[in-house]
Amino acid sequence: MNFLISGGAGFIGSYLCDKFISEGHTILCIDNLLSGKMKNIKHLLKKSNFYFLEKDIIEQIDINYFFDKLDYIFHFASLASLPYITKYPIHTELTNSIGTYNLLKLAVRYKSKFILASTSEIYGDPDIHPQVETYFGNVNTIGPRSVYDESKRFAETLTMSYFNNYGIDIKIVRIFNTYGPRMACDGRVVLNFIHQAINDENITVYGDGQQTRSFCYIDDLIDGIYKLANSDYNNPINIGNPQEITIEKLANKIIELTNSKSKIIYKSLPVNDPLKRCPDIYRAKEILQWEPKIDLESGLNEVIQYEKENNIYMS
Repeated sequence: MNFLISGGAGFIGSYLCDKFISEGHTILCIDNLLSGKMKNIKHLLKKSNFYFLEKDIIEQIDINYFFDKLDYIFHFASLASLPYITKYPIHTELTNSIGTYNLLKLAVRYKSKFILASTSEIYGDPDIHPQVETYFGNVNTIGPRSVYDESKRFAETLTMSYFNNYGIDIKIVRIFNTYGPRMACDGRVVLNFIHQAINDENITVYGDGQQTRSFCYIDDLIDGIYKLANSDYNNPINIGNPQEITIEKLANKIIELTNSKSKIIYKSLPVNDPLKRCPDIYRAKEILQWEPKIDLESGLNEVIQYEKENNIYMS
């Protein structure tokens, strides 16, 4: 089968490329390389069933050169970390609006299955805990995080409209905090803490450190996305690990695992930073027979080993 994966040189997108290449499918990976990295897909470039197109999905997309039929579209192109969305706010919004629109038009044309990478950020700073898919969210529409939160919410709305009006087979995966090898050190907490700890630097915790997150290892996430893509389910579904941990405990765990001399320092909490983040995965369990298998300590050890071996950002 033929797959188009937008954002395919990114962290999650590159693992999707690996997954479907390993099954013998043909992949067209599209990425503008603003946050995606060629090193993530370098091992795939010589494969006869892998194509890479450096392109921005905000522009019109023509795939006739690559395929005459297209079975799946995985829309995983988007800036996600706070430093990136702060630096490129309008591009973030356009990727999640016009970019989504361009790929949905392809899905109609080729009668492709369409899988949208949404996010736990659509819940904002939630009033209910854990977050269930029926919760509408608590988002500041003009806050610093809104360029990502609101554009992802719009992407969900547009995708569902195409399902209702054109009958295309859509999937919406709401991804909670994910980590693993290849993840960039771009402001997200796990990699920040690991690099600071490896270098015996002070570990920066924002707020009092009692805010919580739930971290899903990349292999578990890919398994959940794979099962969703092959299901008959068309409503949004949470994919994440429901095991919650405070940011302070995460910092101490990483100090322990790296045998670091780092100390924790505390800074002001960013505006609208959620105090709680944890998925309710009842739907994923019941509909997909999916739940995460990799515990946090095992996953962190994998990432720590990868970072040490690749000497990334180490002093």
